[in-house]
Amino acid sequence: MKQLVHTPEGVRDIYGNEYAKKLKIQDKIHHVLKSYGYDDIQTPNFEFFDIFSKEKGSVSTQEMFKFFDRDNNTLVLRPDMTPPISRCVTKYYQDETLPIRLCYLADTYTNNNSFQGRLKETTQQGAELLGDETSDSDAEMIAMMIECLLKAGLTDFQIDIGQVEFFNGLVEEAGMDEDTEKHLRELIEIKNFFGVEELVNSSSMEQSLKEVFLMLPKLFGSYEQLALAKNLTGNERSLNAIRRLENIYRLLTYYGLEKYVSFDLGMLGKYKYYTGIIFKAYTYGTGEAIGSGGRYDSLMKHFGKDCPSVGFSICIDFLMAAMDRQSIFIETEKTDAMLVYAPQEQETAIRLATHFRKQGMSVQLTRKRSGHELSEYERMASENLIEKIMCLDASNGIITEKCLADGTESIVSIPEILN
Repeated sequence: MKQLVHTPEGVRDIYGNEYAKKLKIQDKIHHVLKSYGYDDIQTPNFEFFDIFSKEKGSVSTQEMFKFFDRDNNTLVLRPDMTPPISRCVTKYYQDETLPIRLCYLADTYTNNNSFQGRLKETTQQGAELLGDETSDSDAEMIAMMIECLLKAGLTDFQIDIGQVEFFNGLVEEAGMDEDTEKHLRELIEIKNFFGVEELVNSSSMEQSLKEVFLMLPKLFGSYEQLALAKNLTGNERSLNAIRRLENIYRLLTYYGLEKYVSFDLGMLGKYKYYTGIIFKAYTYGTGEAIGSGGRYDSLMKHFGKDCPSVGFSICIDFLMAAMDRQSIFIETEKTDAMLVYAPQEQETAIRLATHFRKQGMSVQLTRKRSGHELSEYERMASENLIEKIMCLDASNGIITEKCLADGTESIVSIPEILN
């Protein structure tokens, strides 16, 4: 029976002060999303397999948790929030032609390799702006992600922005087949310079185009990288991608947030449904991106609605890990007092706790058990970050209050409190 207290690999329990911190961060991020006018949406934890099928461009089938219902339909624990929201919008907003703003808080499930040591269940919080094809919406998403991270308490981070259309334009010009493109995309994404060089040199394309592909993994850094990229090609599709990035940067200067962004034209993304900008948030203290997003103008066509869209999500688990390693203090709501009473003092204790709660205090009412010393209750209160312990002495009409931070004590008369 011992193994029944353990969780499966890749998932874990979150409790106590850690969970209080998680709730606080989620609340702060939600406040930012609402301040931008986004409406909340909730989708089921599992969907039909076809929602995330290969042509949709979500995670690979090997990374999905799959199971069957009694009608033998294949179901999937959602690995990604974008396809479910696309499905929802198609169903409930089919005739809407104006932009739709939605935000969410949800757990996602990815069946990672057990040897990777990565979480298989993570909490994602983010937003989707559907029905707006302009760079205004791209900039709004990036600005909102930055403000969410700042609101959460993070200060040292960077948003890397890429544009998959720059790469797509070059691939189109090179006449590259699908398998070669897929392999090249993977090599560029992980910045495997030697692998890119080997693949490009073995392909039949103009030397000038080869040089651009060889430069792609190196095109990352400040705004000046965009000017360099523009000088590398005359491909109109690729140049339009750079112009869009320039416009997004201009808009971010209006938000006053440009110092948090950099550019990476070698960022091509995990999900194939991205069609334009793609961006990721990085900070020190974690090897994973703490947030990501991008434009997916073609995804919703698979569900029956032609609707250009852009969105982002923040991984709360990765964000919390980074903040912990950076020793960033997260203020949480604490219980003000533990009121300890003997069994015969129950009525007075309940009336006192009710009185204190009406005054705005949070009070944990604890009945003292025989065989347990007061010091044990003090230990528990301290471990649960309760600020003070109150010991009821109804026979003498007093309460002894002890501040657990500094050990100071005071005595309060019960009649004075209830009157």
